[in-house]
Amino acid sequence: MRDYCGGGPETEHCVHGLVSNFLTFQMSNLDEADEIMHQDSVPLYAADIQDQLKKQFAYLSGGRGGDGCPVITFPDYPAFSEIPEKEFQNVLTYLTSIPSLRDAGIGFILVIDRRQDKWTSVKASILRIAASFPGNLQLVLVLRPTGFFHRALSDIAFKFNKDEFKMKVPVIMLGSVSELQGYIDKTQLTEDLGGTLDYCHSRWLSRRTAIEGFAQKVKQTAQILQSFGTELAETELPNDVQSTSSLLATHKEKKDKMKEDIRLAVEQGDDILGSISKPVTENPEYKLNQDQLDNQTTVERLLAQLHETETAFDEFWIKHEQKLEQCLRLRNFEQNFREVKAALDIVSERLTAFTDVGNSCSHVEHILKDLANFEEKSCETIAKARMLASEGDAFIQSNHYAVDSIIPKCSELHHLCDAFITETERRRNLLNKSLELHGLLEKSMKWCDEGIYLLASQPVDKCQSQDGAESALQEIEKFLDTGADNKIKELNKIYREYAQLLTEDLKEHVQKVFQKQESMEEMFQKRQVSLKKLAAKQTRPVQPVAPRPEAFVKSPYTSPGLQREYISNSESSALQRVNYRRGKSEMTELHQSRGGSTMDDEENLAVLRQHVMNELIETERAYVEELLCVLEGYAAEMDNPLMAHLISPELQNKKDILFGNMEEIYHFHNRIFLRELENYVEYPELVGRCFLDQMEDFQIYEKYCQNKPRSESLWRQFSDSVFFQECQRKLDHKLSLDSYLLKPVQRITKYQLLLKEMLKYSKNCEGAEDLQEALTSILGILKAVNDSMHQIAITGYDGNLNELGKLLMQGSFNVWTDHKKGHSKVKDLARFKPMQRHLFLHEKAVLFCKKREENGEGYEKAPSYSYKHSLNMAAVGITENVKGDAKKFEIWYNAREEVYIIQAPTPEVKATWVNEIRKVLTSQLQACREASQHRTLEQTQSLPLPTSSCTSPSRNHIRNTKKMEERKADLASLEGYGTTVAPKYPEKGKGWAKTSHSLDASEENDGWSSAEDPLNSSDAEEEGGGRGGEMKLTPGKYTVVTDYEKGVSEEFTVKSGDLVQLIREGEDGLWYVKNLSTGREGWIPANNLLILIGNSKSAQSLSSSESGTASSTLSTSSSCSDSCNASSTSFSDIKG
Repeated sequence: MRDYCGGGPETEHCVHGLVSNFLTFQMSNLDEADEIMHQDSVPLYAADIQDQLKKQFAYLSGGRGGDGCPVITFPDYPAFSEIPEKEFQNVLTYLTSIPSLRDAGIGFILVIDRRQDKWTSVKASILRIAASFPGNLQLVLVLRPTGFFHRALSDIAFKFNKDEFKMKVPVIMLGSVSELQGYIDKTQLTEDLGGTLDYCHSRWLSRRTAIEGFAQKVKQTAQILQSFGTELAETELPNDVQSTSSLLATHKEKKDKMKEDIRLAVEQGDDILGSISKPVTENPEYKLNQDQLDNQTTVERLLAQLHETETAFDEFWIKHEQKLEQCLRLRNFEQNFREVKAALDIVSERLTAFTDVGNSCSHVEHILKDLANFEEKSCETIAKARMLASEGDAFIQSNHYAVDSIIPKCSELHHLCDAFITETERRRNLLNKSLELHGLLEKSMKWCDEGIYLLASQPVDKCQSQDGAESALQEIEKFLDTGADNKIKELNKIYREYAQLLTEDLKEHVQKVFQKQESMEEMFQKRQVSLKKLAAKQTRPVQPVAPRPEAFVKSPYTSPGLQREYISNSESSALQRVNYRRGKSEMTELHQSRGGSTMDDEENLAVLRQHVMNELIETERAYVEELLCVLEGYAAEMDNPLMAHLISPELQNKKDILFGNMEEIYHFHNRIFLRELENYVEYPELVGRCFLDQMEDFQIYEKYCQNKPRSESLWRQFSDSVFFQECQRKLDHKLSLDSYLLKPVQRITKYQLLLKEMLKYSKNCEGAEDLQEALTSILGILKAVNDSMHQIAITGYDGNLNELGKLLMQGSFNVWTDHKKGHSKVKDLARFKPMQRHLFLHEKAVLFCKKREENGEGYEKAPSYSYKHSLNMAAVGITENVKGDAKKFEIWYNAREEVYIIQAPTPEVKATWVNEIRKVLTSQLQACREASQHRTLEQTQSLPLPTSSCTSPSRNHIRNTKKMEERKADLASLEGYGTTVAPKYPEKGKGWAKTSHSLDASEENDGWSSAEDPLNSSDAEEEGGGRGGEMKLTPGKYTVVTDYEKGVSEEFTVKSGDLVQLIREGEDGLWYVKNLSTGREGWIPANNLLILIGNSKSAQSLSSSESGTASSTLSTSSSCSDSCNASSTSFSDIKG
């Protein structure tokens, strides 16, 4: 009985006593059941000798003698002598076992009815009965034969043979039933013996069989209950919940079966008792004979025993069931204890991770917030532990048998909960002290920055006067008075008060802040001394010296010493940017009004650079943390089985759509970019290199932005989901998920703003070029992202957009068509009624689409673009200027069979598009040149050198001549490339319709296509006036084809691709030129201009395609050999 009595000796004694009493009671019931049969040997049952009893050669009628002796009747049975001895012995033994022991002890009266028999048979019957009767005999009454002869014979034989019948009791020979009634009352004799006793042998046999079967049932029930009780008492209690539950269920099932058997036994006994008392019920005057009364008493006693047995078993079962239920609760308690203790160990271990005391106010506030969130999440675990401990205390109060095992577990739970709460409170207090310390440090830093700002903002010229000096002194004294509440007074006091949280880094930071404070105060002291001297004597004001334009002063909102501060939110960052920009602007104005040293200017710029760097790093950290928060608090929870019931079926398996590649973005920033940025914290001006090194990785934002419309649409469908509300509640976010899904889009646009700010303050620094390149690259990524967002909205295009090459430009325009083919009315109508088209310029084609606005909100309101048609760039030409509108240009196709007049929103947009189209055509031409390079060398050797009409060309003219020859050779290499048509010179105003890729020529070349050089036109020949003609420079706008850095003015430079305007011609062959791309102006020698602008044509010297001469529209339809010839002619025109 291991663990059954785990409650101690008293409980064990109680249980053993209960089991012992129950088993003793059961044994007594078995004895009583056996006593009913009162047989020492194997008992006989009526059912066993039913056939023998049915012969009725002897029966127990239930009659009694005068002193209550049972009467056994031997009726007249002719085959008496033929009864087997075994059967005879069984019947007599069974009949003598029926009466009670008391009645049987008095003795039996035998009535032998031999009235119809012979004397010889009578003698044999008496002798057989006397020899075999198993009980005590009191009297033997024999009804002798009624025949005269046999009667006389019996009298004589009985007298002379009396000694043969020597028995323990007298044998009386009776002649009639009336004599019999003298010995036994008439009411105790059956009807066949002249009595009135009601007796039916078959009924008697059936009742005896039922009573004995019931007695057997009672005995068996008692035995089964005894065995079951022993099994229950000896059962070992399991050590786990499942086994205990299974055992309890099994025992309950067996108990229910026992109860059912008892119920059936009771019903059986009640039926027998009812059958015995039925005559009395039917006839109240009916009196039961003694045997019937004995049967009734026997059944009643058996029923009583059965009820007592059931009651004893019920009491035993209640105790046993209580024990099992206590065991089950104990096992549940132990299992919950293990789970709760494991959870407590986890939260305790996580609590130990809060060792960081922070390095700024925002950082400490962030840690405090994390601690509060952690504490809130841990509350559930602590509450479970408290509840489990209370449950254990309740077990102890209810005297559970395993109190000794429960008490230590409850004590451990209370201890762990109290320890967790105590440690959490300690860490919170420590962080509050850290917040207080960092508050002091930041107040001191801010005070120092404001002091530096004050010193920098005091104008030197005004301080030269006595009033100005006194006013400046008052400002300084007023500011110093604010130091009482802002500065650190005693460093040692700080060390003592915050000793428990001062790490080496934090202690070093405190020292730096204190040193800065001392340095600032020393600066104020020096300034005070100087101002006091100025105030004491009247001096003449000093003439201010104009400062450098790039000079800036320190911002009052930054400090070079504080580089570990965290930005808490975007609003504070924006406010700081506004402040330091305003401070910079004010400082610029102040410096322009007074003199300042170069050293001060550089220091101020360094402060501003450091401020931008701090903002970049701090916002990057906040961005990484926000991404992690979203991934852990939302994305990971979508895979959490415990949250699955909150997710609607339509939202399941949609995580990739909702979050896109945010995880990829997070890993890039967390593992790579943030760490790289931190390496540049001391060198902010070099941070452009960090961006350039990682520029390729920023392409992942394009994928995220392309998925954003799908994400936004999915969010709008399920924004009210209980799952998102629960996640937001756990994260304690005031904003919903969609605000955080927008963070990557906001972040990629933020970088270009920060790079612009950094570039402003790093113009003369080492990393300025990298910063400019990084800014250009980031802007390019933003443009690519923006373009791709429009590109994915194109509908109706049958092909693969990726096969069209990179998307270069996209925008909305007014478009007119002017095709050679088509009805004249349609052409006329097209001139006056433009179509609204959205153009997509790819490397290999330009697509015309119709913009369609969509209904909805957010990204669902984004427009879509219905595809209309496209033009292959290999067959496209452009006319850069259209007469009458500076915003129009032409795109034409296949020798102007299709002409599209494009009107841009602004001239600037037009210029950008024309430049980009020209670059595409140029790149196509360059590819053609490289493919035909081996032919270029051969054709160059075969070309005759042109003669110059100038007898003494200058060096610049010689260089120009060489470039023109190289250009002519390149053009000659295009022979046979593209569509081959019969060579011919173009008609006036049309040029060649050859398809190829663009060439690197002027933006102001009004019309040309990809297979032609601007020199390949009949217009160029007409303008040149023949081979000996000299190119004449005229005022107008031109595009520079090569870099130039040697102007008269050192500040005037031009680069390839810049748009310049020739304003006027001066003396000594100089032209006054304005660079429209940079806004600067200067003088350039005419010879240099010929090289700079090459064959670029002035915008004013060219007309639209409709003008007669000098047509600006050039197309291609001839072979490259024609182009080469034309090129030679054009070169001669300008060579001189």
